Amino acid sequence: MTATPTTHTATPRRHRARLLVPAAIAVLAFTATTATADTSPTTAAERTATAHDRRAAEQKPKAMLDAWLRLWNGDFAQAPGIISPGFRVHAALLDGGDGSSIRGVDGLVAWIGQTRAAFRDLRFTIEVPPLVDGRYASVRWTATGTYAGGFPGAKAQPGTVVTFTGTDTLRMRDGKFAEYWVNTDTLRLLTQLQAL
Repeated sequence: MTATPTTHTATPRRHRARLLVPAAIAVLAFTATTATADTSPTTAAERTATAHDRRAAEQKPKAMLDAWLRLWNGDFAQAPGIISPGFRVHAALLDGGDGSSIRGVDGLVAWIGQTRAAFRDLRFTIEVPPLVDGRYASVRWTATGTYAGGFPGAKAQPGTVVTFTGTDTLRMRDGKFAEYWVNTDTLRLLTQLQAL
């Protein structure tokens, strides 16, 4: 004669299984909560410090971009505080160069000085607020200045006011700008200078 399982012996197994599943879920939930709590600040002071660090990290690139704008507007004293010694430029220059010859603080300041000499009272303003993503910052600008003369091939008279736009993208490293890509509406500028 074969024994047939009764519902009495099957019921305790099912009942134990039903108890084990919620217990396992509770252990996993507790472990996840504990792991999260261990990696986050536990005191009010630590939470405040973490929030402050996050705000400072967000504000640092914006402060650097403000200094960048002041630098291009002629405040050359800004350069050492925001420009890395190994700073590199990537740009399609009007003389046909690619910007690779412009290096470091001194190279950038000299280039900005040459640009400003061609357009006295050159003023850059932000057209679109800065975008910051990790190590990269980008800003859209408009520049207006008075042509001082001497631009090769230009037929515009000295005193002609020009306006052009562009976008700067900068890579940050160790709290300074290390690399720079610029796209300028050169066609608009050359048209106003009557160099085309």
